[in-house]
Amino acid sequence: MKKQSLIKGTIILGVAGIIAKFMGLFFRWPLQMLIGDEGVGYYQLSYPLYMFFISIASGIPVAVSKMVSEKNAMHDREGVIQVLRKAMLLMIIMGGSFTILMFSFSNKLITFLKWPPKAYYSLLGIALAPIFIAVMGALRGFFQGLQNMNYTAISQILEQMGRVVIGVGLAYLLLPTGIEFSAGGAAFGAAAGGFIGGSYLLYKYIRMRKEFWIYKVKGDTTVLSKLLYIAIPISLGATVGSVMGLIDSILVPQKLLEAGITPKQATILYGQLTGKAFVLINVPLTLSIALCASLVPIIAEAHILKRREDVVNKVQTAVRMAFVIALPSMLGLYFMAYPVLNLIFPGHAEGAAILKYLSLSIPFIILTQISTAILQGTGKYIRPVINLSIGCLAKVIITFLLVPIPKINVYGAIIGSIAGYVIAATLSMRLMRKNLNTSINYYDALIKPGFASVIMIFAVVFFNSYIYNYTGSSRIACLCAVLIGVILYGIFIIIFGIFNYSYIKKKIVRR
Repeated sequence: MKKQSLIKGTIILGVAGIIAKFMGLFFRWPLQMLIGDEGVGYYQLSYPLYMFFISIASGIPVAVSKMVSEKNAMHDREGVIQVLRKAMLLMIIMGGSFTILMFSFSNKLITFLKWPPKAYYSLLGIALAPIFIAVMGALRGFFQGLQNMNYTAISQILEQMGRVVIGVGLAYLLLPTGIEFSAGGAAFGAAAGGFIGGSYLLYKYIRMRKEFWIYKVKGDTTVLSKLLYIAIPISLGATVGSVMGLIDSILVPQKLLEAGITPKQATILYGQLTGKAFVLINVPLTLSIALCASLVPIIAEAHILKRREDVVNKVQTAVRMAFVIALPSMLGLYFMAYPVLNLIFPGHAEGAAILKYLSLSIPFIILTQISTAILQGTGKYIRPVINLSIGCLAKVIITFLLVPIPKINVYGAIIGSIAGYVIAATLSMRLMRKNLNTSINYYDALIKPGFASVIMIFAVVFFNSYIYNYTGSSRIACLCAVLIGVILYGIFIIIFGIFNYSYIKKKIVRR
């Protein structure tokens, strides 16, 4: 199986991720039309628990990716198979256990978390997803460890396709029985998507395993212990991140009530925060997640082979790519919040101010992700978790204190998120520089993308206004302005020398 470079792997996963995210937006749009902010609020209440499992299990695919990359670099084919087998066993146990718990204790969870009783059906709908996502995660880690992102990319699209088609279909069919049942049908789409994506990866593994065919693989307990040693801190770090979402689902609705907001309006505001703003914020984060997925096995391979110069070069490239993704995304969503919401949710663009201010968190989230991936690739697992935990604690305190203030209300959660990620990003970036004994060229990484992003957003705002005056359609104007902005930004990246065209071409066709 051919290996892919950092840029090529990132592009493949990034494009697939963007396609999947846009398919997810098409899932949100009919869902918003069908059940409104209240129904989306019920759906979103179950989602943090699902993401909590994803976070708990997320360490194993990353650990698989790192260990497979290292063993493949040392030509240890038997070790590669051992890693996958142990990972599959762990993931099946974890996914099955979580599914059983969600089915068995849904009512008690809702009572304990003080959620609306109607959220019960969304919780049941999403309960089957963990077992399918678990199998899919182990296989994705295996293919990423071989530094080939094609199968993971296709599985992401298939997963989202199943989620959209089946989730929206069930939401539509169940709508006559009530909004809560419709929201539960939409939640079941996650399980359907996981089954389809996992089935595809399993099929591809069966087709290609002859490349790793070994008559008998010896048992090795050190593989399982090392897998857990790597996976547990990574999972803890990801869990801390998802805890931020879980904290919002617990604290925000309750504290909004203390601010004098009615229960229905509190659910609507929470739906706008998590069902609209966070969904759109996650679109650019798809690219950074793709970068991290490509980065870990490449850094791990260079690190175990003691190619220090290669490690430093990859770090410089990764940080530069992080700012290239983060800055235009932040400015675009800040200045185009209402047009973008109106494009994605026609006639339901409420919550533009929430999206506008939440966009300020994008650079810090991406820097946290990238620095964490680099540290994990070089064998540092605990400190990133501590850094993120400190940020999470800051978010809890700020959210707890600010949301009950009537003039601040839901924006207190946004302030808390921004502050939490600023702290985590600052601590992890400092640790990364110290650990690798290297400095970042911020002129190339930050200043140049900053100039390109500012010029781009001026053009986007201008063309959005000009095209709107010409066509009278805000959605056509927004879509055209965004496309123009993407093209201009790509040109500016080359003009400013952020990435040389010949360099990009070389990396894409390499290997």
